[in-house]
Amino acid sequence: MSPGGARRCTGMLTETDFAALGARHRRELHVHCYRMLASFEEAEDAVQESLLRAWRARDTFRGGPHARAWLYRIATNACLDALKRRRRRPETVESPAEVPWLQPYPDSLLDETVTRETIELAFLTVIQLLPPRQRAVVIARDVMGWSAAETAELLDTSVPAVNSALQRAHATLRRDWDRREELVAQDAERDLLRAWVEAHEREDVAGMVALMREDVRVTMPPHPELYEGVDALAPLFDRAFGSRRLGAWRILPLRCNRQPAAAGYLRRPGDTAYRAFKLDVMRVEGDRIAEFTTFDAGLFAAFGLPAVL
Repeated sequence: MSPGGARRCTGMLTETDFAALGARHRRELHVHCYRMLASFEEAEDAVQESLLRAWRARDTFRGGPHARAWLYRIATNACLDALKRRRRRPETVESPAEVPWLQPYPDSLLDETVTRETIELAFLTVIQLLPPRQRAVVIARDVMGWSAAETAELLDTSVPAVNSALQRAHATLRRDWDRREELVAQDAERDLLRAWVEAHEREDVAGMVALMREDVRVTMPPHPELYEGVDALAPLFDRAFGSRRLGAWRILPLRCNRQPAAAGYLRRPGDTAYRAFKLDVMRVEGDRIAEFTTFDAGLFAAFGLPAVL
């Protein structure tokens, strides 16, 4: 066997080398799968499946600068297979309520290369409209900055097919996502988040309302409920603080999807501890909160948050 042939055999990539390769790229693969699937937990499964497939296909490993693209191709195909099994795609995305599998992503697990516009919940929500391969093309071309040729190799297709898919995807995104937000400084967001935490813990409903836009929107994936406007939030305030109150609150500020967020802990009547209850992710416009996307406490561990305070 020639030296070149020997380098392509299964002995080239040892178990130790493979473990190091997986560790080096695992986090960025997880973000990639999350963008494709919009679910933190499904992304975790897809990465595990990708690494298993990569180990089985290690005889195709070329090494060097090709290693990253090789892993991305395997991970993208694992996501496409997962989306095929999911067999569901929203027809419209007026709000995150129409994407029941949507989950948040901790900023603590994002590196500096991940920008807000490529990870915020609004972006993750709207690209769920796209067929899976169009979604993969948008992520490769617009998010990762890959060339048409690189994307064609990623998806085992042609450059014209990639360009056509990107054109169709852009048409869909222009139709369904025409919102243009002004950039809000993180300092302003931090101040607004701090004020929200303090008002929430004081059970100061008037103070909380003063921090919201009049047309504020609240959704709670995977539940389909949609609340629009301050007046529509009355039942939620009553449940949290009024006659039907759940208990006392402690709120911890944090960030996820490059957005301000708040982890809510509830001490129910008769209990002695504050227990993980909800995660509110906020979208800010100007100096007010324009939208809350509220999740349950299922991912608190992924955020490094305790189950009990």
